[in-house]
Amino acid sequence: MALVASDVPKLPRGVRLQADAARGRPVLLAPERAFELDEPAAHVLALVDGKRTIGDIVAALAVTFDAAPSEIEPDVIAMLEDLVAKRVVER
Repeated sequence: MALVASDVPKLPRGVRLQADAARGRPVLLAPERAFELDEPAAHVLALVDGKRTIGDIVAALAVTFDAAPSEIEPDVIAMLEDLVAKRVVER
């Protein structure tokens, strides 16, 4: 089932966003796994708090990056769907 703007993503128990000094980049840490993040992904995941909808996240990113929400939303949803499939984000 595809994610939609009204879904509220959250990080599951044991998964956290952290700055990794050794890699010099943000990482998403999960049990026995680590995902190195690029800057846009880190911005998205910093807003994933289990309270904001995807629409709220897109709106905040649109302001931060001075971009139209309609341009950002497909990429945000695609990234979150990928992370849901990897079980490091829950819907």
